[in-house]
Amino acid sequence: MNDPFGRTIDYLRISVTDRCNLRCIYCMPSEGVSPTRFKEILSYEEIIRIARIASSLGVRKVRITGGEPLARKNITYLISSLKGIKGIDNISLTTNGVLLEKYADEIAQAGLNRVNVSLDSLKPDRYAEITRGGDVNVVLRGIERAEKAGLAPVKINMVAIRGFNDNEIEAFAKITLEKPYQVRFIEFMPFGAKEIWKPEKYIPANEIKSIAEKIAPLTPVRLRKSGPARYFRFEGAPGVVGFINAISHQFCDECNRLRLTADGKLRPCLFSETEIDLKTPIRSSASDSEIERLIKLAIEIKPASHDITCEGKFHSLRPMSKIGG
Repeated sequence: MNDPFGRTIDYLRISVTDRCNLRCIYCMPSEGVSPTRFKEILSYEEIIRIARIASSLGVRKVRITGGEPLARKNITYLISSLKGIKGIDNISLTTNGVLLEKYADEIAQAGLNRVNVSLDSLKPDRYAEITRGGDVNVVLRGIERAEKAGLAPVKINMVAIRGFNDNEIEAFAKITLEKPYQVRFIEFMPFGAKEIWKPEKYIPANEIKSIAEKIAPLTPVRLRKSGPARYFRFEGAPGVVGFINAISHQFCDECNRLRLTADGKLRPCLFSETEIDLKTPIRSSASDSEIERLIKLAIEIKPASHDITCEGKFHSLRPMSKIGG
């Protein structure tokens, strides 16, 4: 599937729930968000059907997101079912890591290839503040369990926020000196509660990289199917450091993805309010060809780029937990 700008769309991010067991400050307001009623979110069977049709159009990679996807019951059923769809050859999952220690072995056995873990502080007190109550030690044990279960390479995503956790950038980068992980630094984006986002808290990726290089020089490395991250390595390190600069240096010309929300809306772009409803036609007995037409439509209207800047003029009507990370 090629969009009007020549990009091959072969990646579908699927949110299975907008419920989460944390309330990270950049993802949702302190009071949380009202979760969608269970009957209003897509069933596993509906998700599997959409994925099957998308695979017939060229989707090869699927990422399961949330909310917290491991909080939805029987997630292994979905993973194993997606694994059985012809054409889908890569299934990953983004998690906050709280339940990873418990489920790592099960999801690996179900066919999951790897995990991305959102982790924004290694300090217990600060992690509890960022997540509004989380325990970082539980997450760190989950990461170790995922590595042992073969969910490799483990990717750790850190959102760097000036004046809050930017003094941990070096500590995160040093993880790659000991572990074969991909530690990725993500620019702070204008999602979540408006009172949280302030332009002065934004740190461009180049500045984050310069802080990490206080440890030692970083050498560029090219990873197969590396996505939006640009990767570097300290000499002799088993892991790599990545930078995702969605604001300072758009990678829109390389974007290959669509996003399916838990309530059945297909979003051509993270930074756009445009959505195509798949749930209503599916529950109205629409044919596969009709769902295929709607997926193609989403690709046809995919914008060339976003216009978000570090001034943070954009604020999504949906918090990230309701879009799917």
